[in-house]
Amino acid sequence: MLLGFISLLLTVTEKRIANICIPKNVGESFLPCSDYSNDSEEEAKCEEQGKVSLLSRRGVRELQYLIFVLAFFHCLSCVLTFTLGMAKMRRWESWEAETRTLEYQFSNDPRRFQLIHQTSFARRHLRFWSEHRFLRWPACFLRQFYASVSKVDYFTLRHGFITAHFAEGSTFDFQKYIKRALEKDFGVVVGISLWIWIFSMLFIFFNAHGFYNYLWLPFFPLLMLLLVGTQLQGIITKMCLDSHEKSQVVRGTFLVRPSDHFFWFGWPKLLLHIMHFILFQNSFQLAFFTWTWYKFGLRSCFHRKTEDIVIRIAMGVLVQILCGYVTLPLYALVTQMGTSMKKAVFPETVVEGLDRWRANARKNVALRNNTSPWPSLDASLETSLSFGTSPSFSLDASYSVKYEQPISNSDQDLTVEIQDEGNESMSRETEEHQKRGSFGGFDVRNVNSEKHD
Repeated sequence: MLLGFISLLLTVTEKRIANICIPKNVGESFLPCSDYSNDSEEEAKCEEQGKVSLLSRRGVRELQYLIFVLAFFHCLSCVLTFTLGMAKMRRWESWEAETRTLEYQFSNDPRRFQLIHQTSFARRHLRFWSEHRFLRWPACFLRQFYASVSKVDYFTLRHGFITAHFAEGSTFDFQKYIKRALEKDFGVVVGISLWIWIFSMLFIFFNAHGFYNYLWLPFFPLLMLLLVGTQLQGIITKMCLDSHEKSQVVRGTFLVRPSDHFFWFGWPKLLLHIMHFILFQNSFQLAFFTWTWYKFGLRSCFHRKTEDIVIRIAMGVLVQILCGYVTLPLYALVTQMGTSMKKAVFPETVVEGLDRWRANARKNVALRNNTSPWPSLDASLETSLSFGTSPSFSLDASYSVKYEQPISNSDQDLTVEIQDEGNESMSRETEEHQKRGSFGGFDVRNVNSEKHD
């Protein structure tokens, strides 16, 4: 939508932009080539004033073509990155299946105790360099290139996530949750936000010959990607150090504690925005190279030397492979270790059922509003069992209910009815969850007993 709006805006304001005049010395300083000149008719008005046009009408049309080429390359880049990431994460399905075997349950029996240094996770991350920041960063930088996500890392982070957010003994499928969360995140990455376009315009200006952008601009996405990969590896190591400081003995298996403070500025979602920026800028480099090659030829002033061409193509391909096959799987796993869970924790069928239940509850409360003995129920529907209040039971504010007063006389049961004539299986599933006292792995028996301010 934003792409179409920008294209329409350029079409409508094409003539007005061409009539904007700027001093010649300013206009010449932002040309991609020092010997470039333009004698188009649109500049006649500005030439009479001893100035040049900010952007000719032909230039506006060429900019529109560049925008569409950029959109194509960005979508293609996202598809390739996601495909590479899913290919790398395919082995996680067998790891998840292994957690349901008797051998895994025996080796992680909570009745077994061992020293923390005897665990595989501690042996991998508690090294001589772990507690020294200046040594930890180079080690984490190198580790992202080999076995960036090991089986023991997956098992340990999975155990920490389930322990923090679910009832004991839950059979939650962590691998499917990661896949759903990654799909939702890539819905954001495929889009192009306004601030991304602003940076793109700045990079177009940096293509002026005076900035020597060919020396540093192609390396910018690669450096940012390596920094993100190093940070993700560092988060795993810091979680290991945090657990090591709190206890020297492990009960069952190594337990890490998810928390936002391991991430930059306590904001796990920042990594998503950085990944978005990296993929877009890499797409921009490839799109700009393709567009200038098509419009001006391979040996134009945009890339006169063979080294320029080789660097741009090599950096674009390298970033694409490294992001999809190395950094993306690491990102998908580590970003689940924040304090809060994501909406993808529920399958789509459960989310739809909760939405229908909430809509029906609002409708029933509205009908009984004048005679209802529970005036605070409608207000309580606006509140949330927020994702940030784990470890008991927590949801995002858009799918949540806060029970200020008990609905039934019994404090032991929580009755949830999802009425849908076309979906009887959802009702049967809800009844089974009521008998077990849990809902999708969450311990709902604690909901009524929680007190909210």
